[in-house]
Amino acid sequence: MKKHIVCYGDSNTHGYRASDNGRFDESQRWPCLLQQRLGGDYLIIEEGLSGRTTCFDDPLFEGLSGLDYLYPCLMSHEPVDLLVIMLGTNDTKERFGASAACIALGLKRLVEKAKASADCWRDGKPNILVVTPQNIGRAYAQSEVAETMGRGCAEKSEGLAEEYRKIAELTGCHYLDANEVVTDGPNDIDYMHLTGEGHRQLAEALALRIAEIL
Repeated sequence: MKKHIVCYGDSNTHGYRASDNGRFDESQRWPCLLQQRLGGDYLIIEEGLSGRTTCFDDPLFEGLSGLDYLYPCLMSHEPVDLLVIMLGTNDTKERFGASAACIALGLKRLVEKAKASADCWRDGKPNILVVTPQNIGRAYAQSEVAETMGRGCAEKSEGLAEEYRKIAELTGCHYLDANEVVTDGPNDIDYMHLTGEGHRQLAEALALRIAEIL
């Protein structure tokens, strides 16, 4: 059986394309590119949902709490060899009122639930890679999305790397900061989604990191 890698994220895992409100295709999305780079011994499972948070229920849209869907997701794809979590961008929305430190506590809840879902893991061994998403550009405040995202999102996103690193160390997870490997973007439309080049850069960095883990 192939090694199962679940990529659990939001619109930047789903492949949202800001230029036309569409989706990058299978030759462009980072999970698909990751599949190409790792090869046939791996099965990369795309679990990206636009608007997904770590643990916050969105009062405007249903089903967006990553915590609520995590268990059925993992059990659907068992045996899981590696869970890649890249969430937090949506948690910065003003309506959630969460600081970077609180968002990281949401990540901690997610990690702890994943580790406790013992039946999903191959040989019962949890294996999690935490990825800090690319920072929101401060120019988002002058874009249309600012009306729904609210204030302070860029500043909070800039604080996630330090907080996520702490959580990864505390919970025994592997760690990668997308800001250290993705040099392109974010895009210059909403300033919070990966560009096509950003997807490529992230896939390459993850392929190298995963090769070290598995």
